[in-house]
Amino acid sequence: MLGIIDYKMGNLASVYNACSKFTKDVKIIKNASDIKNLSRVILPGVGAYKDAMEHLNSDGLKDAILDFANSKKPLLGICLGMQLLFESSEEFGHTKGLGLIDGKVVKFDKTKMSEDLKIPHMGWNKVENIDNPLFKNLQNPYLYFVHSYHIITDDKNIIGKTNYGYEFASAVNKDNIFGFQPHPEKSHNNGLKILENFINL
Repeated sequence: MLGIIDYKMGNLASVYNACSKFTKDVKIIKNASDIKNLSRVILPGVGAYKDAMEHLNSDGLKDAILDFANSKKPLLGICLGMQLLFESSEEFGHTKGLGLIDGKVVKFDKTKMSEDLKIPHMGWNKVENIDNPLFKNLQNPYLYFVHSYHIITDDKNIIGKTNYGYEFASAVNKDNIFGFQPHPEKSHNNGLKILENFINL
């Protein structure tokens, strides 16, 4: 069973509908106790990092997600959900994340960007990828982005990079944990292929 975590911050309907194209064994999960029985998990997210972590903590979902990640079953974070996988974010001050992957979340550095580039980074952009199961039958796909912050992590965790004024990590993988800064569920055929590849892991 694939579970999509509902912590009051996710684009649940779009993710659910996209995944439903490839499996009927998918449901939205609100209770922490239900997570341990899943075979794979998607952590979506739209909004502020601090609010997201407060919801995960107050609902008991944080510990359940950490336990699931330690079970070595596949976990995918999307957009804010990807950022939550890391140690911390500087959004609205310093907030601790799930700490599943070493690294931090920072705001786009306008001093490195031309004046015509706006924040948030919004729209279609290319992900230059390395070989990875989630990019099966894809090569440097264009995907849909909406974000003002991006992650900084070791190169060993990076499976995709994107340029928006400068290069940043847009897809990551550490063991059974995956993350995409763009929204696969909003990225038409390329994004659907990524979700299909995740479901088929």
